[in-house]
Formats: sequence, structure tokens, C-alpha cells
Amino acid sequence: MAFKFEKLEVWKMGVAYANEVHLLTRKFPKEEMFSLTSQFKRAADSISLNISEGATGNTTPEFKRFLVMSSRSCAECITCLYHAIARKYIDQREFDEYYRRTEVLYMRINKLKNSLE
Repeated sequence: MAFKFEKLEVWKMGVAYANEVHLLTRKFPKEEMFSLTSQFKRAADSISLNISEGATGNTTPEFKRFLVMSSRSCAECITCLYHAIARKYIDQREFDEYYRRTEVLYMRINKLKNSLE
């Protein structure tokens, strides 16, 4: 492992989450390909992308700034879940599962951010 972010459990969780969101959105209708599907996938990808980008910076404040962006991407994913269930693209079980996973990821990102203070 050449980069320090590769050792971060929260980064690994973010990568896994993005891959699972990708699989979940495959069942969304084609008409959503360039709207909700794309937005959800980009927000999920941004979680781990911001962690890695921030971790390669030279300062703690910079890393914390990227962790804030990562946590905001979690919030964006939560909103995508609300849209998906309202449009009946996912069921309540899927909503609850992904909501919980997003919430855990959000809390882990904030725990890492707070540990840097």
C-alpha cells in the first residue's frame, strides 16, 4: 500500500459503499440514467474520493476540509434514497439498509475528522 488513505477503514467502507450503490442503481429506470442514478452514483463515489484526496494533502486542516466534503456526500446519498423510495425504485428494506450504512459511514467520517483536532 503506497498511500496512507489505503489503510483507513473509513476509506475502504466508502469504496465498498460506492460499489453497492452502483449495483442498487442498476434497477432504476433508464429514464433516471442521467439524473437520480448519476447523482446517486457520483455522490457515493465522492465519499471515498474526498477521503483519499484529503489524506494526500500536506496539512491537517486540508484533510479535515475534505472529510467535511465527504460527509456532505453522505447527506446527498441520504436524499437520493428518499427520492428512490418515493419513486418506488427501492423498497423499504433497501431504504433502511442503505440509510443505516450511509449513517454509519457518516459517523465514521466525522469521528475521524474529530480525532484530527
